Amino acid sequence: MQRLFLIRHGKPAAVWGEADHDPGLDESGRAQAHAARDHLLALPEDLRPLRVVSSPLRRCRETAAPTAEALGVEIEIDPGVGEIPTPAALTAEQRPAWLREAFQGRWADIQGDLDYDAWRRRAADSLLTRSRTAVFSHYVAINAVMSLLAGDDRVLVFRPDHASITALETDGGLLVLVEAGREASTGVL
Repeated sequence: MQRLFLIRHGKPAAVWGEADHDPGLDESGRAQAHAARDHLLALPEDLRPLRVVSSPLRRCRETAAPTAEALGVEIEIDPGVGEIPTPAALTAEQRPAWLREAFQGRWADIQGDLDYDAWRRRAADSLLTRSRTAVFSHYVAINAVMSLLAGDDRVLVFRPDHASITALETDGGLLVLVEAGREASTGVL
C-alpha cells in the first residue's frame, strides 16, 4: 500500500456565492498552504509525497504551489478532484442554495444534470492509481471520497478545515483511510 494525502485548499479570498467564482487564497490561506507544505515535508522520507496534483481551480493550485516548489515538481491538474459540477440551469447566485440542499441529503438524491453518486465514485477512483501524491481538492470532493470510505451515502460526512490533510493508502485497487484530517466549523453550512 502506498500513502497519499488529500488536502483541502486554504482559505479563499472570497466565499462561495460571491462575485469571484474562482478566487485565489487570502493571506491566511497562503499561510495555511505553507503550513501544509511544512507538514508534508516533515513526514518520514518513505511517506513524503513525490507528486503534487490539484483541482483546476485557483484556490487549490495556490495551496499546492508551495509543496510543488519545495519538491521541485510541476503541479498536475486533474479535473477528477475538482469541485462538484453545478447544474447548467442554475446561475452562480443559485449555487449556494443548491449546495446547502445537497448537503442535507444523499448523493443519489442531488438534483442536477448528472448522476452525482457516479461523480463521487469517479472522484475516489481518480485517487486509486496515485501513490506518494499530495492531492489538493475541495470540501465536497473530499466528502465524496470520505463517504465512500465510510460506506455512508450521505453527502456531508466530514467537515475538512482549510488545508486539512487526510492520509489515505492505496494498492491501485483499494483505497483505505489512514487518518482523517482536521475538522472545523466552516462557512459551508
